Amino acid sequence: MEIGPNDTLGAPRNLEVIKPARFARNYPVFAGLQLSKKGHGSGHRTITRRGLTTKIHAICDTLGNPVELGITLGQDADITQAEPLLENIDPDAFLPDKAYDADRLIDRLIQRGITPVIPPKRNRTTRRKTDFSLYRERNLVERFFNKLK
Repeated sequence: MEIGPNDTLGAPRNLEVIKPARFARNYPVFAGLQLSKKGHGSGHRTITRRGLTTKIHAICDTLGNPVELGITLGQDADITQAEPLLENIDPDAFLPDKAYDADRLIDRLIQRGITPVIPPKRNRTTRRKTDFSLYRERNLVERFFNKLK
């Protein structure tokens, strides 16, 4: 079974995006995906001391259904997948975790009219305000990943 960046797991292809969309944390990929080994083509699997690692990136709608999916190498930074996954959809808000707290990404979201709801990292010198009542809705994405497990 191969999963592409625009594939959904069981969701209909003509699913209309219900806003705001949510961005998910990344988890090791489950067994059954056909991925090539590191150094052999453009695979998405990395061999480490603990075994093979990959990350699944997902954008979910307000019901917790996946709208966009992506798979990357385990050592790739999470923030590298934010813009490629967001380019095909137009959400009202973006609710990722602290790993996505970067001025460049936040500026691009604001330019597109997307409200960034990202808690600031501890080392940030100027704190940004975050709507934590809206950020609590991010648990729907976590529930989606629990269903995958």
